Amino acid sequence: MTKKGKSESSSPHEKDNSLEKKIIENLVELQKVQTNLSEKFDKLTEQLTSLLGLFEMAARSFAENPENKIAEKDKEFLDKVDRLLDQNKTIAKGLTLVEERIRERMSGGRPTITRMPREEESEDIVSSTQTSGRPLPRF
Repeated sequence: MTKKGKSESSSPHEKDNSLEKKIIENLVELQKVQTNLSEKFDKLTEQLTSLLGLFEMAARSFAENPENKIAEKDKEFLDKVDRLLDQNKTIAKGLTLVEERIRERMSGGRPTITRMPREEESEDIVSSTQTSGRPLPRF
């Protein structure tokens, strides 16, 4: 029984020592991880600072050199395209009228008088069919 008492008394002491060693080892490893994490946060902070500086430089550049000239050229181009579309519509109307007259003559029937749209009506038709500022498809 004395052996049990001695082994029991030394065993908890040894367990305490090994537990303390493991706790100390874990704390040391945890400190290493925290140090590594802190270094990585510092690097990340530096990179974010340089990225913000880049954005600030880009914003200053855009503020100093607005590219309104390109927008004006685009507007001029779109106006020209709109005028071409209007001309195409007028030509298409004329061609359909010519086609109707030719068909009437070919069929030999009496030519029916096709009423030409008044200028106001044709403007209404053109304005209702105009594009709403959408870009044209590119081929």
